[in-house]
Amino acid sequence: MLNIVFMGTPDFAEESLKKIYESNHNILAVVTTLDKPKGRGMKLQPTPVKEYALKNNLKIYQPEKVRGNTEFIEEIKTLNPDVICVVAYGKILPKELLEIPKYGCVNVHPSLLPKYRGSTPIQTAIINGDKTTGVTTMYMDEELDSGDIILQEEIKIEDNQTAGEVWNTLAKIGANLLVETLNQIENNTAPRKKQGENYTVTKMLDKSMSEIDWENQTAIQIKNLTRGLNPIMGTYSILNEKKIKFWDVDAISVDEFISKYTDFKSYKQRLESEVTPGTIVYIDYKEAIYIKAKEGIVKVKEIQGENAKKMSTPDFLRGYRIEIAETFQANFKK
Repeated sequence: MLNIVFMGTPDFAEESLKKIYESNHNILAVVTTLDKPKGRGMKLQPTPVKEYALKNNLKIYQPEKVRGNTEFIEEIKTLNPDVICVVAYGKILPKELLEIPKYGCVNVHPSLLPKYRGSTPIQTAIINGDKTTGVTTMYMDEELDSGDIILQEEIKIEDNQTAGEVWNTLAKIGANLLVETLNQIENNTAPRKKQGENYTVTKMLDKSMSEIDWENQTAIQIKNLTRGLNPIMGTYSILNEKKIKFWDVDAISVDEFISKYTDFKSYKQRLESEVTPGTIVYIDYKEAIYIKAKEGIVKVKEIQGENAKKMSTPDFLRGYRIEIAETFQANFKK
């Protein structure tokens, strides 16, 4: 049995905390970030990790900062943990904290390191159109996600999976992998592999990246961007000076579109080379809106009007008037 301090914040980390709690290891304390105001009333809301810790009577710390917080670091020293487990905690840990546990600090990272270090590995993998991703457990050092690899598990990314769906899958895989890592550390059988210098680093998510660039993005790129930003922010474009958000889209070729809507067969050349990207080429009131991209056609299945809720496209069309040949704006400046 290892004595553990757990550090984490969102539901992704809660899965790991739960698995450790259900294992034969002992949780000395849980460290999470401060409660944040949410909702219309802006009431303080505890993190998912804190909520789980409260339900199970675990000791909780919520330091405003870790770096330079001598009192907090001394408190963790007195706990004398064998391992500190860090899962999506959200703060960089200082050297003084990393050196406390007997067996070091272990992190769960949702990518196959050394690929996609940083805070957005799941979203980045989907936006880039990757077919696989995975989870890595590693020993932490002072640099971002650069520590020695312990265990890894790979999964396939399905063509229509969103970042939220992959997040949930990797949370469960990561939780199991973390417990297996702890078991191997306890049995002195845990491997240790250096990452080397062949790594990539992800960028922080920014609202500006959610705008669709019809002139320069293909239908497949728009699809990947949309599912990569779902459920965090979705993608958007401007129609008739209104901000329209997209939550679920598909990418089809012009040939696939014509095979479904055969009346367009004689317009194939125009669809491929003459229609301005961003133009609505067809509206199927029972199914979807079809929009021309740089290459291919975007099939919009779930949509959200300005100051409205997200909904299926058929529901949206019952209350929002749009026309074939209208064009979404590119490079809208806020």
